[in-house]
Amino acid sequence: MVSTTSFTTTKSEEIFTAAQKLMPGGVSSPVRAFKSVGGQPIVFDHVKGAYIWDVDGNEYIDYVGTWGPAICGHAHPNVIAALHEALEKGTSFGAPSLQENLLAQMVIDAVPSIEMVRFVNSGTEACMSVLRLMRAFTNREKIIKFEGCYHGHADMFLVKAGSGVATLGLPDSPGVPKTTTSNTLTAPYNDLEAVKALFEENPDQIAGVILEPVVGNAGFIPPDAGFLEGLREITKEHKALLVFDEVMTGFRIAYGGAQEKFGVTPDLTTLGKVIGGGLPVGAYGGRKDIMALVAPSGPMYQAGTLSGNPLAMTAGIKTLELLQKPGTYDYLDRVTKKLTQGLLSLAKEAGHAVYGGSISGMFGFFFTGETVHNYEDAKKSDVAKFGRFHRGMLERGVYLAPSQFEAGFTSLAHTDEDIDKTLEAAKEVFSSL
Repeated sequence: MVSTTSFTTTKSEEIFTAAQKLMPGGVSSPVRAFKSVGGQPIVFDHVKGAYIWDVDGNEYIDYVGTWGPAICGHAHPNVIAALHEALEKGTSFGAPSLQENLLAQMVIDAVPSIEMVRFVNSGTEACMSVLRLMRAFTNREKIIKFEGCYHGHADMFLVKAGSGVATLGLPDSPGVPKTTTSNTLTAPYNDLEAVKALFEENPDQIAGVILEPVVGNAGFIPPDAGFLEGLREITKEHKALLVFDEVMTGFRIAYGGAQEKFGVTPDLTTLGKVIGGGLPVGAYGGRKDIMALVAPSGPMYQAGTLSGNPLAMTAGIKTLELLQKPGTYDYLDRVTKKLTQGLLSLAKEAGHAVYGGSISGMFGFFFTGETVHNYEDAKKSDVAKFGRFHRGMLERGVYLAPSQFEAGFTSLAHTDEDIDKTLEAAKEVFSSL
């Protein structure tokens, strides 16, 4: 653990100051800039297992895990060894490879809704492509998304989107034409009546509903009992498609994702993060009759030179092999519950109003005394207090997501000792807030 007396970030500050002259805000993705929590970000030097080391030599227990993919721990030796072997064959083909077949079969075998899959390069690309597919299949233009759910930065999704937009306090994004978002309808998460009303107000016009089955981009918010089942019934009734954006939950809250965990099978699914094993990847898949529309099988065009990249496929295969070992998800569930319940208990003991929970290797908590059902509830949290908590934990060697509106992640590399050290640090910080 880092001692607060020896915690220095001189090199990080120098590098980030220089970065701000080179890149907008000094970062390649907004949440990294620490705008939501204050102070300057730490600059990473290397990662291994459950740990991060910054350029100043500080060591941290990591609960971000490159935003989810590091479910087996950073730089797992099996993944690294496979990548070394794959590197000798080349970094990119732009052509078919056996690795695509192998990972595709693993995804199809694991995820209930997926009968065919198409690999892309990011979650944004997967969601952008699946939206086009929804419209092509139904011949309808409107979609429903939920407030606070983030499906990447494509224009049509930047309507009441969580994550970085929430972190920066931007209601939407300049540069997004009204004509692009006019067909994007929004409803509060966990509100079936609002969804029913939208279908009634837009008869035979809605192509489908897309959502994070467990929200991670407005903080960690699980579905209420019956919510996912209700969406399945409503979409079937109106001959619309149901899409689970499992970029974050896929292979993390269960091997088959949220749809396996909750027993609700959508028509289409988007994936990313874990199936790349730490390398850039995305995917979308679903029923064969829908996927048959995708070029070159059908007329709906989508392409990408780096799609199915052999390095990303290799890392994904090795990661999924590791996740298939017995006891994997029991372990993730146990250590994550220990962490989350410990944090909530310590916060309440120190007199703070908090609410939170976990599912398998995904967790989160809010500085609010109210139950959080949706994004509006999440926004009632004390974000200033979270910022102070985040800084206090950072100074004690614990790296948490730098936003109240982001979920946290554990890995198979986290030990009971790591959790104990984290809770020890949290006890100190909660008492000082």
